[in-house]
This record gives sequence, structure tokens and C-alpha cells, in this order.
Amino acid sequence: MSDQLSNAQPQFLTVGEGEAAREIAMLVRPARAGNGAPALVWLSGYRSDMSGTKAVELDGLAAELGAACIRLDYSGHGLSGGSFGDGTISRWLEEALAVIRHVAPDRIILVGSSMGGWIALRLAQELARQGGPKLEGPKLEGMVLIAPAPDFTSELIEPNLKAKERKSLAERGYFEERSQYSPEPNIYTRALIEDGRENRVLDGIIETGCPVHILQGMKDADVPHAHALKLVEHLPADDVVLTFIRDGDHRLSRPGDIALLVSAVKGIIRSSTNRQMPA
Repeated sequence: MSDQLSNAQPQFLTVGEGEAAREIAMLVRPARAGNGAPALVWLSGYRSDMSGTKAVELDGLAAELGAACIRLDYSGHGLSGGSFGDGTISRWLEEALAVIRHVAPDRIILVGSSMGGWIALRLAQELARQGGPKLEGPKLEGMVLIAPAPDFTSELIEPNLKAKERKSLAERGYFEERSQYSPEPNIYTRALIEDGRENRVLDGIIETGCPVHILQGMKDADVPHAHALKLVEHLPADDVVLTFIRDGDHRLSRPGDIALLVSAVKGIIRSSTNRQMPA
């Protein structure tokens, strides 16, 4: 499997026009001939990229199953162009949507980690809203959300801002926060926070129209497990499975965590296969 993974070459797609144009890197694994499984779409978290452990494991699963897999780096992340400081949920959502439309799979399963869970939920809304003859999108067959962080700017960051962070946002347009995952600090911009309010999903019923499986660590220091419970309350119309991992942290990248991820994705694939079969 490692040879199959290492030979992948990134492709680039220009998203946006004029000064807003940026080159978005993507790794696309085509489906094995005759394989009818939905394409797996990986959506990374904040400051993460498509070469992370979970993303690579998902691609490995696709290789094993003969399914297509689509990974991308948001602008300002990984191999993509654009400035990280220009990043907003709307901008990264636009990029994910553009990549999906460019590759044009018939059916997809969205696998979103942390902020990628928020992007996945917004993608479901946009695909439903933008359907039609000219913008016919793929059919969303399911979602697997790993420590999802929908509305994290307004739910988890804004209520906990310290006075010096508010001052930095007002005067400099951003504030920095020490990262436990990188020597470089996390940077949160005023644009990200303001745009986050425009992309809220926890302010009403979210209708994905597909099964959703949420994996959440109970020792997650970044996204409290109560946040996953709140998300479930906003998904009353969907078939939702919530798996709590008692000793799980935010990353959920240990072998046991990966096994749960693989099992969740396979479960969604099975349910989509069953739905495709004639009654």
C-alpha cells in the first residue's frame, strides 16, 4: 500500500479570480475500474493538511477498497498557494467545493476532522442549495466527522477571549495563541471570526440528508465532548451515530482511533451500498 501512496502526484486547481486567485493542491486517487463505491473526500482541520496521518490512512483505505479518494490543502495550508492570514471558512469552503466539482464524482462520503467537520456540514448545505441542471453536484452518501468543530470561532474562541486578545484583534486584526502541535503559534484573524458568524450551522436544524458518524475523544482539550452532543441535537432528521472515545484526545490518530475511523467509513459505505440496491 505504501508504494501506491507514495507515487501520488499533486494536481493544482486555480480557485478565485484576480487578486483572490490561488492555486489549490489536491491528491486524487481514481477508483478502480468497475468500482461503484462513493468517493471518499478528506477535509482537514485548521492548520492541518492532506499529508497528515488520518488523511493518509483514509487514502490507504480507498486503495484497499478500490474506491476513489480526494484530498486537498486549503489555501495557506500544505502545498496550496495563498496566504494563511487570508483564510476564512467561506474561502476554504469555496476551495473544497471547487475541487469536488472539478473531480466530479457521482457520489461522495465526506470525512472531516475538527474544522473539516464544519466545512463538511457547510458543504452539505451548499451542495443541496446549489443543485440544478448547471451546478448538479455529487450525491452525498454520508459523513464521518472526527472531533468536529462547527462554529468553533463563535462557540469556542469568542466566549473565551482574554482582554489582551481582544485588544490585539482590534488593533492588529489578529491574535496569536500557543499551539501544542507546532512551534509556530496559531493565528486567529478578525476576518476569520467575523466570517465564522456568517457560516454558523448550530443556529437551527442541519439537514444533511445522509447518515452521520461522529468520533469524539472525551479528553479532547480543543473541542469539548459536549460540543459533539450539541451538534447531534442539531441533526434530528439524520441517522446519527456518536462514538465517544473515553481516553481520546483531539487528534485521534492512535492505531485504535484509526481503526474506529476505518470502521466508521466502511459502515457508511455499506449503508450507501444497501440504499443503492433495488427493493
